[in-house]
Amino acid sequence: MNKRHFVAAGMGLAGLWTAAGSSHAAPKAKSVADPALLTISGAIAKTNRGALDPAIDQMMGKHGIQFANAYALDAAALQRMPAVTIQPTLEYDSKPHTLKGPLLTTVLAAAGVAEGSPVQLVLRAVDGYNVTVSMADVQAWRMIVATHVDGQPMALGGLGPQWAVYDADKLPAFKDKPVKERFGQCPWGLYHIEVKKA
Repeated sequence: MNKRHFVAAGMGLAGLWTAAGSSHAAPKAKSVADPALLTISGAIAKTNRGALDPAIDQMMGKHGIQFANAYALDAAALQRMPAVTIQPTLEYDSKPHTLKGPLLTTVLAAAGVAEGSPVQLVLRAVDGYNVTVSMADVQAWRMIVATHVDGQPMALGGLGPQWAVYDADKLPAFKDKPVKERFGQCPWGLYHIEVKKA
């Protein structure tokens, strides 16, 4: 996996936090009580927020994301979803760690994307790193949206606040690869998913 560098991502994050605390910020969507941590857009059936606002949604704008409406999830919404636990060996220290969070298919279902849909998913991290995976692969790999590592919430500036990840140690497509080559399809710092019809 190519190592990613946070070039200008800090400025984008600072803009988001400033916007979130500003009295001029757009009104919150009714179903999101706290700041949105994950936004799903594209070929979705359910929405709870309007179009990307170039003045407020600075980081998404800098990453070239556009949408007329989307589905936003805050930490509480992700915590209410049934959690799955995996224990992959991570490339950063070559040790197994416990990761916990809902299946990515469960997260997508909240936005009305049915399991088995013939779609491609663009998973984007806060530093702009992105990968495209099929729904079929997401299901086969039992990919999760990890929110906790070793019993602790994932922090922004670490691997979080979310990490789209699978248990590479148990998957035939990855288990025999060197540890540093197993997680190229797993963006940490996940904050946006674009759903595209295949």
